[in-house]
Amino acid sequence: MKEMKLGRILVEKRHKKGITQEELAAYLGVSKAAVSKWENEMTYPDITLLPQLAAYFNITIDDLLGYEPQMSKAEIQKCYTQLAKGFAVLPFQEVLEHCRKLIKKYYSCYPLVFHMGVLLVNHAMLAEKPEDTMEVLEEAKALFSHVKTRAEEPELGKNALQMEAYCLLALKRPSEVLDFLEEDSFSVGPMEPLLASAYQMLGNTKEARRVLQIGIYKEVISLCNLLASYMNLPWKHKEEFEEICTRLQKLAEAFELENLHPGIMFSVYLTMAKGWALLGEENRALEILEKYTNLATSDIYPLKLHGDAFFSLMDAWMKDTLALGTVLPRDHAVIRRSITQALTENPVFDKLMPNPDFQKMIVRLKEKEKE
Repeated sequence: MKEMKLGRILVEKRHKKGITQEELAAYLGVSKAAVSKWENEMTYPDITLLPQLAAYFNITIDDLLGYEPQMSKAEIQKCYTQLAKGFAVLPFQEVLEHCRKLIKKYYSCYPLVFHMGVLLVNHAMLAEKPEDTMEVLEEAKALFSHVKTRAEEPELGKNALQMEAYCLLALKRPSEVLDFLEEDSFSVGPMEPLLASAYQMLGNTKEARRVLQIGIYKEVISLCNLLASYMNLPWKHKEEFEEICTRLQKLAEAFELENLHPGIMFSVYLTMAKGWALLGEENRALEILEKYTNLATSDIYPLKLHGDAFFSLMDAWMKDTLALGTVLPRDHAVIRRSITQALTENPVFDKLMPNPDFQKMIVRLKEKEKE
């Protein structure tokens, strides 16, 4: 629990009720000086007076004390994982109601509220109807807005802002994104080079390496996402689209992203295949989807964030610093199902449906779902 806020709350409630310290003191049978000390947090009321105080202001004792239940990082991770598994096997509405109850109870635990928003975004597509999906996204957006305006941690507020923008895009409201995401508000650059230089000057080369590995990893993943977004724009000329694909594939090969971060490569391959399909290059699309299927049916499960021979000092950072640790935001059963649905339910690939090779891919993916 954070510091007690009883004094501030007493002042706020007393002013709202329009009474003086003398009137409150008379009601409780104490001196005006005692009430003054409570409000200035020099002393606190006797515990036996708390129910009477709470009843007088028509609030709970928790509200009177300013009690805001919090969860630890480990508890948030455990809770998130359990709910993600619930979405994979239980009725959507049942798990959603459980999420809502948890959010209501811990509404002032901003890391928990943020991750409940992330959970809803990652599972909204499981809702029974499209309008239900939109409703869940609206709910998630409201959670991110709440965190953005209330959280004291700058990084959490920044992440909430980004997720709110993502929800608005999913809700087809791009103009609202532009209203609060301005280009000149972006960071001037990563802090890792400065930190690494400081460690190097102190003779701590290992820590300098660790910090730079983290920075490189974040920039590589960010660059992949940027290139995939760029690739997702409408392209009229095949040569331009191929140039983006080539650069992105070289980046993926250089950092062995199929092994390092297969999750991001699913998105890359899918975006690439969609682009070729829209350009009428069905064979090129099938070629990329074959890579997608090979990756999805390979020995990559259970999916977790991890380092490798190059990023050899990052595992502890991932486990201790990232909010969910090495855990992915969706359960593996949901991930496998969505990997298949990305092919079977995407209208861009409708023309590929009669193709025997495409059908073989779907069969392989569905077989993997059963494991």
